Amino acid sequence: MSGLPAATGAGPDVSVDLLIIGAGPTGLYGAYYAGFRGMSVAVADALPEAGGQITALYPEKLIHDVAGFPAVRGQDLVDRLAEQAGQSNPTYLLGHGVTDLDDAGEHIVATTDAGTRITAGAVLVCGGIGNFVPRELPVGSDYLGRGLRYFVPRLDELTGQDVVVVGGGDSALDWALSLEPIASSVTVVHRRTRFRAHERTVEQVQASSVRVLTPYEVEKISGDGSVSEVVVASDGDRISLSAQSVVAALGFIADLGPIERWGLELRRRRILVDRTMRTSRERVFAAGDIADHDGKVSLISIGFGEAALAVNHIASLLDSARSLTPGHSSDA
Repeated sequence: MSGLPAATGAGPDVSVDLLIIGAGPTGLYGAYYAGFRGMSVAVADALPEAGGQITALYPEKLIHDVAGFPAVRGQDLVDRLAEQAGQSNPTYLLGHGVTDLDDAGEHIVATTDAGTRITAGAVLVCGGIGNFVPRELPVGSDYLGRGLRYFVPRLDELTGQDVVVVGGGDSALDWALSLEPIASSVTVVHRRTRFRAHERTVEQVQASSVRVLTPYEVEKISGDGSVSEVVVASDGDRISLSAQSVVAALGFIADLGPIERWGLELRRRRILVDRTMRTSRERVFAAGDIADHDGKVSLISIGFGEAALAVNHIASLLDSARSLTPGHSSDA
């Protein structure tokens, strides 16, 4: 994927001012901003490519709530963020899951599952929702990889197909809208009459050619070798749908993994932070979806702001001569 750093073997030891854990959008922006504030930075992520959930799950999906972009393809956003972060010359440790964080006086020593040790003055955790696995569709699991899928990395794979999208959240309706122009037909099946998705997205689906079936559930998936039929049911009423692909967008189960062992105060399976993005542990900050505080709203744009806020406080923590307020990049 163009513009993205590849998995990096950085050797046994790395020493930087700031270690960012998580190479998703928030982590990439944090890497850029740390360089802007004059810090050396390393970015570690268990995934082999930068981009986090966007690259792994929905690189082709359009994102509509990032400032400056009326709509931007997920992978294009990641590419631009990686290009911006490249100005700070970060050390990437991709394919390196951080397993341990140990205090070492005025430093934190992180150890990865690849055996690399990173010594940093501070750590910024931008791990998204942690490790994630999709919630399984209760029926039809035998068709996984044969028409049943949980996300769509490449939209063109479904060109000309009859697609059934199962779910009522943002991901389900976003997939439906993204597939509408290229699929032969798109049907959304949701077990409730109300959707969890953003109101505007629901309105767009209702105004489109996408067929919406509520409140229905998938009763059966069948086909000779691959999916060819989906039967949905509601209070005894059954509808048979021709389909070559079923996209089960039922959300994900998050596993915090090693984060739960790092001695951080957690709330709602997220890291609790104060208004400076500090965690309960000295020299450890958090930003993005993994962070929780009163009034929290989980948006990519808010993650960017949280990363900048954290980095500014980290800058003054590591060097008291650095101002908390750096001025503006446009200042002459």
